[in-house]
Order: sequence, then C-alpha cells, then structure tokens
Amino acid sequence: MAAPVVAEGAAVLAFRSVMQRVRQAAERSGTRPESIRVVAVSKTKPVSMIRQLYDAGHRCFGENYVQEIVDKAPQLPQDIEWHFIGHLQSNKVKTLLGGVPNLAMFQGVDNQKVANHLDRMVSTLGRNPLKVLVQVNTSGEESKSGIDPSNCVDLAKHVKLSCPNLVFSGLMTIGRPDYTSTPENFKALSNCRTEVCKALEMPEEQCELSMGMSSDFELAIEMGSTNVRIGSTIFGPRDYSKKQE
Repeated sequence: MAAPVVAEGAAVLAFRSVMQRVRQAAERSGTRPESIRVVAVSKTKPVSMIRQLYDAGHRCFGENYVQEIVDKAPQLPQDIEWHFIGHLQSNKVKTLLGGVPNLAMFQGVDNQKVANHLDRMVSTLGRNPLKVLVQVNTSGEESKSGIDPSNCVDLAKHVKLSCPNLVFSGLMTIGRPDYTSTPENFKALSNCRTEVCKALEMPEEQCELSMGMSSDFELAIEMGSTNVRIGSTIFGPRDYSKKQE
C-alpha cells in the first residue's frame, strides 16, 4: 500500500518543479507567468493522484478519452476546470457534455461537423457557452487530427460566427506522433493565429495558443504558448493497459 502514496507524493513534487520551469520560461520570453495555463493531463492516472494535485492547489486538469473523463469528473470537486483534449467523435458529444458539467474548454475542434454537434448539445443541455480551441495539424502528417493550416481561418470563422453556444478561444496543435514538436510547428500555429485574428478582427492576445507538452513546453512558452498540456512529467509514465475510449 505504500507505493501509491510515494508515487502521488512524487507527482506533487514534480508539479511544483514544472510550475517553476513554467515561470522561468515565461520570464525568459517577457511574459507574465500567471498568463500561462498549465493543464495537468491525467489520462490513465487514478482519481487519488488527481486529488493530490488538487489538494496542492491546482485546479486545471485534462483528459483525452471520453469515458475516462466521464468516470473521473463526478468523483472530484466541482471547481476543477476540466479540458478535453484531442479528437472527439460526434456521437460522443452528448456523453461528454452531459457527463462533465464543469468542462471548461474543449481543445480539439477539427471540423465543422463536431463544432455543430457541440453547439447544438450545449444549447440542448442549457449549459453556458463552451470555450473551444480549433485544432491545427501543423506537422502535415495524415495520422494527426486537425485542420490544415490553410483552412484554419474558415473553421475559426465558422465557430465564431455560426456557433452561438461556442466561444472561439484560440488554436491548438498536438505535434508529431511521438508528442514532440519543432520550432516550425510552433511558428506555424503562431502564423495561423495572425491570420485568424486579422480575419476575425480580434486582438491576438484574446486568441490562445495551446502548444507544448512534457518534452517541449519551455520552448513552446518562449515561442508564445499561453496553454501547455503536461502529463508524464507530472504524473509519471502512462499505463495504457487502462486506456478507455
């Protein structure tokens, strides 16, 4: 029984180390550290480990699988800000939105169909408008979800102008299959933001950039990221035997 306690204690220590690295990267880039959101991505990790970080003061957590977030969210305090990250099948929109009332943001609108489903379901459930990020495929790999950079303006316009129950909040990218990114990936997303903000006549500081994960979040912050998604550096290696769709 002692091993899980050690692991969870280590997660809190790792989290504090991550937050220090985030502050340092922000300072290097001339950004206010408090303007960077750290999403602790807890996929495959137990509720008890999330609770340890919650008790240490963190409130922002992310998941990648619908069933997992729907199972975990009711077991944890309602003031957690949940983020769903990545591709979402349209037939799971109702399960996600109905099962997680405190879903704060969906990071992964990659086509008009899922945007329309989200918009209608938010209205049907009587929820407050949901913040969403448009997912851009900056690596050009067919295996990755996300809109081609050349189409990001059209999708952002659709969300902002045709989905009244969604709040277009910015752009995100996941990077390459091994979850690393290159400066070119980050620059591509930044360029997309410039184009989107010009087309939508919105200030760039109101358009978030979600880029950077465990292996590259410091570089991402230095290149303008406002939202980093950090999992294994905080929680340790994933146990994919527990993967849930």
